[in-house]
Amino acid sequence: MNCCVTDLRDKKVINTKNACLIGNVCDVEIDSCSGSIVNIIVTRRNGLLGLFCRDDTIKICWNDINVIGDETILVCIDVPAAEHIKKKNIFEGLFR
Repeated sequence: MNCCVTDLRDKKVINTKNACLIGNVCDVEIDSCSGSIVNIIVTRRNGLLGLFCRDDTIKICWNDINVIGDETILVCIDVPAAEHIKKKNIFEGLFR
């Protein structure tokens, strides 16, 4: 299967180690000498419905990609320690 770089954009990226959605592909890094893709850059939104948020980006090495499907990309990466912590509900702590 052949695909263009533009086909990768906005695909959902899922980590197979914990079956969690990491985010969407927003860009790629290409080695200008060899012409090969080195990393995909994934944007992860934080915040309530994307309204009050900042975008975090994660670089994922091309070698860590397992499968590129029609709508998703499956990767196998180690989860950073911050992702192991359960995220608090936005309303938690408002009514103490």
